[in-house]
Amino acid sequence: MNKKHMKIAGIAFGVWYVISRPEGAASLVNNALSGLGSAAESLSQFMSALPS
Repeated sequence: MNKKHMKIAGIAFGVWYVISRPEGAASLVNNALSGLGSAAESLSQFMSALPS
């Protein structure tokens, strides 16, 4: 399989997952965004702790 077929398969799987399990998909997105927010907060704390 080339990259184009892999991309189409990934998108098809994503659409199938959202249609078949909308609660699970919403939870997955919520967890991902929560993780990104936590990472941003940690980076902010690190940057503020550096000496000027």
